Amino acid sequence: MTTSTASALSASSSRSAATQRPADSDAAAATDASRASTAPTLDINCDMGESFGAFVMGNDLEVLAHVTSANIACGMHAGDPGVMHRTVAAAVERGVAVGAHPGLPDLQGFGRRVMALSPAEVYDLTVYQIGALWAFTRAAGTTLHHVKAHGALYNMTAKDPAIADAVARATRDVDPSLIIYVATSTMADAATALGLPVAYEVFADRTYQDDATLTPRSQADAMIEDPDLSISQVKGMVVGGYVTSQTGKRVPVRADTLCIHGDQPGAAVFARRIREALTHDGIRIATI
Repeated sequence: MTTSTASALSASSSRSAATQRPADSDAAAATDASRASTAPTLDINCDMGESFGAFVMGNDLEVLAHVTSANIACGMHAGDPGVMHRTVAAAVERGVAVGAHPGLPDLQGFGRRVMALSPAEVYDLTVYQIGALWAFTRAAGTTLHHVKAHGALYNMTAKDPAIADAVARATRDVDPSLIIYVATSTMADAATALGLPVAYEVFADRTYQDDATLTPRSQADAMIEDPDLSISQVKGMVVGGYVTSQTGKRVPVRADTLCIHGDQPGAAVFARRIREALTHDGIRIATI
């Protein structure tokens, strides 16, 4: 072999290797993109804006750093105009989606006591509250993203089709593009029947019963206060599609959005720990 021939072969080999490297790189990038497209995506929401007058509830500013959507109280179970204004502004500043969190007119009971209301009454109080928060989002230069009922009203929509329909109609009549956060098929069916989009919600800090409902707060084991236990439950719901009930039964659930209660002590720590753990496992955290 002549020197010139060897040089030519060497140059050809170098060009081939140079050509192959981008192809390998493209293949790796395609693989990464494929993994990203199949990874679960989860919204993390938190109930907040629940202070009232001189009474402070939760640490909203710290929690907002770790969530992607905020359910803001609308003045009936908690909150007041000033709190609503400031909470909407803080969420907008941090790029967090704003949702209305209507509840029963029960400040003393924090909206967690069932009231004997007709569907017509529920419709009116829901329109009233969504409309109030909608006005604050408009004043802040943003849009209202979703609606999530609070406390006893949330539980009533899960069990009573007429109450679920009232909340769904109220939401549609204010803005049919609003997403309704739901936990059960009763509320989901009422919303989808009216053409409303829904997001299925699971809970990081609550235990579950065999029928996929939350353990009543009146029971001692209703809340999960250990972040590690919470993370384990969340991973099962998001990745496995199930939650283990108090009796040990695996109950199927759908997880589009994860709730962390802002009034729970250590809510900001819970939110941070859970988000870090999910991100570490390749779960994408983003607003719906």
